Amino acid sequence: MRPALRPCAVDIAQSRGRRHPEPAPATRNEFARDRDRIIHSSAFRRLEYKTQVFVNHEGDMFRTRLTHSLEVAQIARSVARALGLNEDLTEAIALAHDLGHTPFGHAGQHALNACLAASGGFEHNLQSLRVVDELEQRYPDFDGLNLLFETREGILKHCTPARAATLGELGVRFVRNQQPSLEAQLVNLADEIAYNHHDIDDGLRSRILTLDQVCEHDGFRAALERAGSSGKPRDKRQTYTAIRHMLGAFVDDLIAASAARVEAHAPRTVDEVRASATPLIDFSAPWRAAHVQLKRILHHGLYVDPTVVRFSAWAKRIVRELFAAFDADLSRLPPAQRARVEDGQLASSRVIADYIAGMTDRYALAEHGRVCGSDYAHTARPWLQGS
Repeated sequence: MRPALRPCAVDIAQSRGRRHPEPAPATRNEFARDRDRIIHSSAFRRLEYKTQVFVNHEGDMFRTRLTHSLEVAQIARSVARALGLNEDLTEAIALAHDLGHTPFGHAGQHALNACLAASGGFEHNLQSLRVVDELEQRYPDFDGLNLLFETREGILKHCTPARAATLGELGVRFVRNQQPSLEAQLVNLADEIAYNHHDIDDGLRSRILTLDQVCEHDGFRAALERAGSSGKPRDKRQTYTAIRHMLGAFVDDLIAASAARVEAHAPRTVDEVRASATPLIDFSAPWRAAHVQLKRILHHGLYVDPTVVRFSAWAKRIVRELFAAFDADLSRLPPAQRARVEDGQLASSRVIADYIAGMTDRYALAEHGRVCGSDYAHTARPWLQGS
């Protein structure tokens, strides 16, 4: 049996509803319906072949956007249960938070943002919202997935005040410097916990990140020492155990610190949560510092490693050349995308960006070969040769 919701958790009875009214589901709650719609969406399936840090075809053991999203959902749902928050809403937000990510991870996003610099730029959180509001085409009565306001609120993690002013009720909190629901705040932290710890795992597996580098983190070094207390020689199981213990420690602190903060502020409703000047879901000060230290180690040891940087440069080139080719000759776009340009509702640049953002890594390579005549799809690790 699920624990009772906190009074300030999101309850369907106080939901701001859907953009298009629908009859309530008969056998599940409304937030479970949102979660299920996300899981069955085309955009969710494509996350399987989108880069997290290491390109998908580099190795079957590395994380993808899909496995990352599943890990975020697992952490977030566990914490939501401990805090008495809405688990189904939390899971829906977690599963949807990366739907707008481009191929090739953040490199693809940066490239598309540069391509759209003259027309508002590109940001993956806003693109995730576009996916669930407009781009998914599955229902006869509306575009998108017609998710509840609270799910959409949680998906939109970042937004400039200028852009927020165009989003109506959904953008109000960015204009007024307010907070989202506790469930949305929780997913933000679960996202960071998940990628920090799985990037350690993937970084060590790739041998780009060394154990000595990760041991610069006090928490990991202590966890590794505890994991090796059996006296057996150090092996990968000891490393996995250390990562698991450290992740668990971050989660435990997040639960304890957030519970104390919510109790101290004592919000009685979701709207009182939204009116708070600062987030109520967060680590304690010492663990916040440990979190920042871990991010710093990953930045210097993994994200700016020459191999990763070369991959990023190569990926940006693929996306830039794809965009330029379509922009120069719209007839290269597939018929469905050309039709979106021809109906005049969107600028061609935004249609092109939607198309590229929806691509998987391997589809982007195939399209680059088709419209640019490259053979990147058949070249092993081209970024290592300085392509």
